[in-house]
Amino acid sequence: MAIQTVGVVGSGIMGSGLAEVIARGGMNVIVRSRSQATADAMVASVAKGLTKQVEKGRLTEDDKAAILGRITAVSELSALADCDLVIESVVEDLDTKKSLFTELDRIVKPTAIIATNTSTLPVIELAMSTSRPALVCGIHFFNPATAMPLVEIVRPLSASDETIETATAFAETCGKQPVQVKDRAGFIVNALLFPYLNNAIRMLEQGTANMEDIDTAMKGGCNFPMGPFALLDLVGLDTSLSILDALYNEFRDPNYAAMPTLRRMVAAGKLGRKSKAGFYSY
Repeated sequence: MAIQTVGVVGSGIMGSGLAEVIARGGMNVIVRSRSQATADAMVASVAKGLTKQVEKGRLTEDDKAAILGRITAVSELSALADCDLVIESVVEDLDTKKSLFTELDRIVKPTAIIATNTSTLPVIELAMSTSRPALVCGIHFFNPATAMPLVEIVRPLSASDETIETATAFAETCGKQPVQVKDRAGFIVNALLFPYLNNAIRMLEQGTANMEDIDTAMKGGCNFPMGPFALLDLVGLDTSLSILDALYNEFRDPNYAAMPTLRRMVAAGKLGRKSKAGFYSY
């Protein structure tokens, strides 16, 4: 199935990035936010980013106009009715997502694929909250979507081969590198990444080294672009905690049991870059 029009539910950092990536891929994208004001702000944010690309000589003014011309911002889910694919990118809460999938199932055309951008939640539960489980899958972009090349295409037990093939082709049209993975908590990247991040906090708690030296060691010793604490702040400490909890609930592996420091920082509202304070201050 050819994807021509894509709906995105959520206008935060990820929703904004998805809108730009999809529009750059030549597809029309309709972004739904809870209010028209936030929807319009998302478009303005994309426009600002594209202007910087023009100033750097990476885009022409015509390119910018064409990309923006393919993005529509709305506040009603009903505006997504004719989309070929809808990707949700809302809060990482299973009940919230299940309710949204049930509503989207009622609204969008019967042939449309409904996908989740979840980083770790069980896609099968979202699929079974619809009347079209064969047309539900995970399409997990990484943040920032405009820069990160990888997309995990997540296959729940219910998904058809055609759905997975279409989702994979869509990611390629967006200029991304898709990988296919079974529907298990954390998929590939987070299942490997978050024990590492969690154990960095454990190392800090045990006094092995200070935070700055741990970050420096992992950058210099493993050639990582940033250390674990800087990465936790970028991901968001609340998001990191949710991912670890989901991983632990599925596998009961002690490496996934979130360290007390992380829980206390989230309780204190220190969420990382988005709150201007996490392991570091911003």
